[in-house]
Amino acid sequence: MTAINIHKERIKEHVQEIEDAILIGIEKRPSTIGLHTSACSISLLELYLYKLGKIQIGTIIKHDWFKPPKPEQKIEPLAERKLGVDFPNKNEILSLMYEIENQRNKLIYGNPSEAVIKSVLESFQALHKLLKEKLKEVGEEIE
Repeated sequence: MTAINIHKERIKEHVQEIEDAILIGIEKRPSTIGLHTSACSISLLELYLYKLGKIQIGTIIKHDWFKPPKPEQKIEPLAERKLGVDFPNKNEILSLMYEIENQRNKLIYGNPSEAVIKSVLESFQALHKLLKEKLKEVGEEIE
């Protein structure tokens, strides 16, 4: 199986787990939602950047690079420093990933409110839709 197909299978698995958690009830599955929205976001970004030729296949992007930068932060955000590439809709994509990662640990380890869970789901759905469209533009269809 090619690396692209592996990414696509992982994305499909994460999306299915998120959909199942929604069906069961988001308040009953915050850990599942936190884990899979985070992991799927990373897989989507890796696939997109690979298709753009911005990273090599096998490059690993880590979720903890996407901690939101602090307003007073003087150095570039960690994601900017680690990725070091430009790509279409970069600011929008990074902003959505920051929103997801900002709440990830609260969803996985804490006791998040339903509003926080919904906020993460909305950010993920926007990111998923955007990256799905961007991937289609470069000739890659995902479910």
